[in-house]
Amino acid sequence: MYNSILIATDGSELASKAVAHGIALAKVHKAKVAVVTVTDIWSSFAMAHDYDQRKKDPIGRYEALAAEGAKRVLDNAGAVAKEQGVDCKLIHVADKRPADGIIDAAQETGADLIVMASHGYRGVNRMLLGSQANEVVTHSKVPVLILR
Repeated sequence: MYNSILIATDGSELASKAVAHGIALAKVHKAKVAVVTVTDIWSSFAMAHDYDQRKKDPIGRYEALAAEGAKRVLDNAGAVAKEQGVDCKLIHVADKRPADGIIDAAQETGADLIVMASHGYRGVNRMLLGSQANEVVTHSKVPVLILR
């Protein structure tokens, strides 16, 4: 049924459940699998604050920390895939809004399913925090499996 599955993760405990579920699904369907994590664009406010604090190269520092964090998240997902005997491609999309990065990765990998988690925020929290899962569901051209 599925030939190529993209699993999105931010490294959280809930996202780790989606990684495990997506890898198990890929194994059953003998589908290709890619795992993506997205690091957001640096904040101009944070960069200005770091500059005011006389920290050198705040943008470079942010990008290095983001790359390090993404590597850790992807290495963990890769270990889960390896445990299950599933080959997977690990993708870090830098400097994009998470929903945009996930949708772009799905198109680039030819995914016919996106698997991701949602924290299920409601009411004011949803308005304030937004929902990357909701944005992906709204804008994706392929089905999206949301785990909670």
